[in-house]
Amino acid sequence: MIIIAYLPFAILLIYLLPHMEIAIRITYLLMSLSLLIVLHEMGHFFTARWFKTRVEKFYLFFDAPPFNSLFKIKRGDTEYGIGWLPLGGYVKISGMVDESMDKEQMKEPPKPWEFRSKPAWQRLIIMIGGVTVNFLLGILIFGLVKVAWGEPYVSNADLKNGIQMDSVLIREGFRNGDIITQIGNRPLDRLDVGAFVKEVVLNGVTTATVLRAGQTQNIQMPADFGSVLASSEVQKKQLMQPRLPFQVAEVQAGSAAEKAKIQKGDRVVGMNGQPITFFDEFQALANQNKGKAVTLAVLRGTDTLAAPLTLTEAGTIGVRREVLAFLEMKREKTSLAGALPAGWQTATEFLGDQIKAFGQMFKGKIKASENLGGFISIGKLFPSEWGDWETFWRMTASLSIMLAFINLLPIPALDGGYVVFLLWEVVTRRRVSDAFMERAVTFGFFLLLALMVYTNGLDIWRSWFK
Repeated sequence: MIIIAYLPFAILLIYLLPHMEIAIRITYLLMSLSLLIVLHEMGHFFTARWFKTRVEKFYLFFDAPPFNSLFKIKRGDTEYGIGWLPLGGYVKISGMVDESMDKEQMKEPPKPWEFRSKPAWQRLIIMIGGVTVNFLLGILIFGLVKVAWGEPYVSNADLKNGIQMDSVLIREGFRNGDIITQIGNRPLDRLDVGAFVKEVVLNGVTTATVLRAGQTQNIQMPADFGSVLASSEVQKKQLMQPRLPFQVAEVQAGSAAEKAKIQKGDRVVGMNGQPITFFDEFQALANQNKGKAVTLAVLRGTDTLAAPLTLTEAGTIGVRREVLAFLEMKREKTSLAGALPAGWQTATEFLGDQIKAFGQMFKGKIKASENLGGFISIGKLFPSEWGDWETFWRMTASLSIMLAFINLLPIPALDGGYVVFLLWEVVTRRRVSDAFMERAVTFGFFLLLALMVYTNGLDIWRSWFK
């Protein structure tokens, strides 16, 4: 069964996320996890009923003392309800050693409707029912997202001024204005930060080809550059973005820009007498003058105005800059008939990348302390504005695939642990004893609890102390 302790960590988001984003992100997170939990448990429920196995309870959240159920209703042999303790959800199947640890039931002789009375192959199907639903759900959602929204991208042909590179890349030989046309042996016809990071971090690629001022240049990155890109500090950065002028889209109330009477539509074209064409040039000058008084040259219509102000300690002026007006953002959509193949491709690539990432952690090439995370990390990936359903469904599909994968790990108390014992029984024709299963499930439960504390502890440490 899935055990997801998400409410305490969702509450922590209140303190760790910007306040304007809290309620929306928490709502999205709880909606996504609740949906996945219910559908996962339905996978166990319907396969159990298929083989005429009694399901005693079907719960979203846990009905633990002292409050037990917030809502419950009995239909047939099954009690459906919502518990008060939001630590995931569960189905209680008769005659099964699970996290409920109902030892009294296991002392009685097996009944025909109990899990333990069914053939091993039927019990195996019941146990993989949940992860099967999660895998299929992830594939379906990924496919439908491609139908509804498609994949947004900016083609190389539309990068009129090239790419703005982060300092991490500039140190390795990239320059602002470059266009990446190949990473390793993989050609790129668009700005694709994900493909770049994937090839370097997961596949160990150390070469790139760029178009610079109309000429092709080869760049050699160091062998350990993958671990640099995988570090928590670099993950916070925007490694690449289209190189654009600095035009104001919105002025924040009370900001230095508002006090200097900068308006929406203004374009910053200079600082302290030095000309500025692109935003990265502004950033370079602003970083040299953090917290200092400067004079910006601002183009408004055909007039160039002087705007004296004081930069913040972060080197900002308090505006949101215009992006879409300078870009032709395209979307590559999939037909309804191609939804499932496209969803399958996306889901398998995503899962493969996650497995590779775990492999790199075990090899020590990626630091687990900087890349593992709990519910704070997950919450930050959800959109901060209500109505961004594209991001919500992409995240839900990703979580569905990850939950399926995690639940298949051979850890007692997870579905994968039961699957291992059942496969042992199928091969050897010897059933694992109930006493051994009870000890194994107890061990697995505490192991999962320790992993949960560790990953969420990393979130807290990174947010508060690093």
